[in-house]
Amino acid sequence: MQKDIATPVRTQEILKKYGFSFKKSLGQNFLIDPNILRNIVGHAELTKDSAAIEIGPGIGALTEHLARSAGKVIAFEIDQRLLPVLEDTLSPYDNVEIIHSDILKADVKQIFAEKLENYNDVMVVANLPYYVTTPILLKLLMDRLPVRGMVVMMQKEVADRITAKPGTKAYGSLSIAIQYYMKAEVAMIVPKAVFMPQPNVESAVIKLTRHETPPVQVIDEDFLFQVSRGSFVQRRKTIINNLQSSLPNGKQKKELILQSLEKVGINPTRRGETLTIEEFGQLADELYSHFH
Repeated sequence: MQKDIATPVRTQEILKKYGFSFKKSLGQNFLIDPNILRNIVGHAELTKDSAAIEIGPGIGALTEHLARSAGKVIAFEIDQRLLPVLEDTLSPYDNVEIIHSDILKADVKQIFAEKLENYNDVMVVANLPYYVTTPILLKLLMDRLPVRGMVVMMQKEVADRITAKPGTKAYGSLSIAIQYYMKAEVAMIVPKAVFMPQPNVESAVIKLTRHETPPVQVIDEDFLFQVSRGSFVQRRKTIINNLQSSLPNGKQKKELILQSLEKVGINPTRRGETLTIEEFGQLADELYSHFH
């Protein structure tokens, strides 16, 4: 059995061998605790019939555990300096492919079609770079990729927002965008000590599982997200004030917005954070004809 990459000693050895220094700008924090990695991979429930997509493999600590559980692993790494390291550390595994690319710019749909056509079960499993966690998640969701779900590590504060319920301080347009596509739960809280270098924020792993059908059927998904984003522009303001200032020509259409709110039974003095996804869906559909 291959010695785990994810131990402090082995990680130090690998970094020293390659003279690797961490880049703050890339949000590089490597995991150095095999138990945490086993736990993360366990939440993904992979079999040899599954494929895993990883973002930011670093020196391959998580990649290795994925390679042991899944049939195929595709990992996106933006940092060219890590390519020779990964080639070395992952040499025992023949089911891993590293793609040197920024996931935000990659045509992930195309890669799915080319490389994963034999896999019906695909999970995204990653220790995400914290500075781009939200754009990465939203891209993967908006690209409507055929994945069963995601198990991803991120800053705890972002995890709280993603999994938040209506009426809480953390609830916002991010909660709505993600919970529209996926059931979201915090799988585990992760101590700072299991990273090298240690991040200065708390971390959490969230598990996202795709809904069979979205919690609400809408005419236009993008418009739903436009309305929900617009309702949180200024959290302390009422929904009518926010929608007036955020929707195109909202001020002139104030009466129409008021009528729409009334029609779906939403008091215009409520704040965006009190509305459920279902309410946002009904409101977006009611407003749709006035803004298209």
